[in-house]
Amino acid sequence: MRAGIAVLLFLAVMAPAPQLPGDRPAANPRATRSVVMARNGIVATSQPLASAAGLRVLQQGGNAIDAAVTAAMVLSVVEPTMNGVGGDLFAIVYDAKTKTVRGLNASGRAPAAATLDEFRRRKLDEIPYRGFLSISVPGVVDGWNELLSKHGTYTLGRALEPAIGYARDGFAVSEIIAHQWNGEEKTLAQDPAAVATFLPGGHAPAAGDVFRNPNLAKTLETIARGGRDAFYKGPIAAAIGADMKKRDGLLAASDFASHHADWITPASTTYRGYQVFELPPNTQGVVALEILNILEGFDVKSLGHNSADYLHLLVEAKRIAFADRAAWLGDSSSVPSAALEKMLSKEYAAQRRREIDPKRAADDYKALALPASTPGRVEVPEAKGDTIYLTVADREGNIVSLIQSIYEVFGSGIVAGDTGIALHNRGSLFSLQPGHPNVLAPGKRPFHTLMPAMVLRDNRPWLSFGVMGGDMQAQGHVQVLLNLIDFGMNIQEAGEVARFRHTPRGLALESAISREARAGLEARGHTLITGFDVFGGFQGILIDPRTGVLMGGSDPRKDGQAVGY
Repeated sequence: MRAGIAVLLFLAVMAPAPQLPGDRPAANPRATRSVVMARNGIVATSQPLASAAGLRVLQQGGNAIDAAVTAAMVLSVVEPTMNGVGGDLFAIVYDAKTKTVRGLNASGRAPAAATLDEFRRRKLDEIPYRGFLSISVPGVVDGWNELLSKHGTYTLGRALEPAIGYARDGFAVSEIIAHQWNGEEKTLAQDPAAVATFLPGGHAPAAGDVFRNPNLAKTLETIARGGRDAFYKGPIAAAIGADMKKRDGLLAASDFASHHADWITPASTTYRGYQVFELPPNTQGVVALEILNILEGFDVKSLGHNSADYLHLLVEAKRIAFADRAAWLGDSSSVPSAALEKMLSKEYAAQRRREIDPKRAADDYKALALPASTPGRVEVPEAKGDTIYLTVADREGNIVSLIQSIYEVFGSGIVAGDTGIALHNRGSLFSLQPGHPNVLAPGKRPFHTLMPAMVLRDNRPWLSFGVMGGDMQAQGHVQVLLNLIDFGMNIQEAGEVARFRHTPRGLALESAISREARAGLEARGHTLITGFDVFGGFQGILIDPRTGVLMGGSDPRKDGQAVGY
C-alpha cells in the first residue's frame, strides 16, 4: 500500500507542467478523478441517475437540449433537497445551426398580493426566510417547456418519462443528498404535508434507502398529459393556490396564469481573449464579469495558485463587486442602466482595481457612484445550498448550461397539499426597503443568485460550466476560470482544486489551502472562519478547439458525475 502511494506521489511530482488551455489535457495532480472524454456527447450533473438519463437521450438520437431537460427533470425528483418543480430555472443555450448564444430567464415573479403595504399590515419589516410568505411563482416547468419547444426535439411528456418513473417506483438516495436531507428534518417537521412527503416514518431517508414520491409522480403525469398549461392554468395551479389560501399566503392561481419565461441576451465580457457569457439581472451573473474585469489587470499567475497574495487579490475584487451587487441588482426593469454599464466596463474595473491594497484588506468597499442617490445595501441571506447545475454537449455542437433551484434546502419548507411539490423560498430575497432596485412589488422578479455560464474562444464554444451554491456562485465561477485560463488546469482539476468562499462573517478556506496562505491572509487583516463546509458544486464541459473532443468534469463535493459516449 505504501509503495503504491509512493509511486503515485512520484508520478504527481514528475508530471509535465500544465499546458495552455485548449491543448491536450494537462496532468491531473490536484484531482481525484480523470477527465471524461468523448466525441459524441457528454452530460455532467450532480446525481448519477440524472447523468445516465441524459446520456440515454443522446444515445437515442435526442440533442443536448432534450438531454439537459430530461436530466433536469430527473434531478427534480432524485435531488429534492436542492431543486424541484416548485423552483426556478435559468439557462444559456448555444445553437449549433445559428451559431448563436441565447439566455433563458425562467424565474418566477412575486404574487399580485405581495405589496409593501401588505407586509406592513402584517407588522413585518423583512420577508420571512422560510414559510408561505417567502414563496414566489415557480418558473421551472415553463423553463423546461421553452427549452424543448424552441431548441429540442422531445415533447414535454417524453422528456418527463424517466422522472415520473423515479417518483412513482422510487430511487436509492445517494450519500451527500441523504446528509443534506437529514439536516432539514426539523424544518420539514413543521409542515404536515412536508412530513407526509419527505419524512417517511417520521425521518429523512438514509443513504441507500429507496424513496418514493407518488404524489409528485401524479403531478408530473398531469404535466406530461396537459403540458405547461396544466401547471400554470390548470389543476396544479389551482391546488397550490388553494393550499396557499388555507395558510393565509399571498400566492394565488391567478399568479400562475400570468407567468411566462423570457428569452434574453446574455451579458458578457472578455478575459484574456476569452468571451465569458453570464446572464444579466435579475441574476448576479454580472458580478462575476466585474470581478474578472478587475482581475484582468493583474498578473495573477505570477502570484502562485492559492497563495496568500493570490487569494487576497481575489477576495478584495469579490468584495468590490459584491458591494455593487448589494446596492444595485434586482429585477431587470429596476436596475439603473448606468449601474449595469459600469459593472461591465473595463474602465470602471481599472478604477476599482486601484482601490485594492495588495498588503491589507480594506475595511469596506462602497458601491459605485451614480447621479441618482445611492439606495443602500441589501445583503443576501447565506443559504446552505440550494441548487443543481448541469451541462450537456452533443455531437452537432449544441451546448446547454442550466441551473435550477428551490433556494434554501427544501426551499420554503412547505409542500403544497397533495401535489408532492416543495415550494421554493426565492421571494425571501426581495427587499422591503423603498427605492432599492430589489424592493418587493407585485409581478416583479427577485434578485437571484443563480447563474449558468458559457465561454467562447475565437467565436467558438470552449467551455460550459457552473458552480452552484448561493453567494458562492460568482466567486466560484471566477476561481474556476482562473484555474483554466491562467493556470492551465484541465476541466476536472479546475473544478476540484481547493476553493475559498468569502462571506459576511469572514473568509472560509478549504482544508487543502496551506498554513502559509492562511497566515498570510490573517496578516493582511482577513478574518478566517472555520466549521464552514459549503463551497459549491461544479460541473463543466470543455471543448478542445483542435480536435473537437469533449472533456467533462464533475465535482466530488457532490454525488454526481460526467458521462459521455
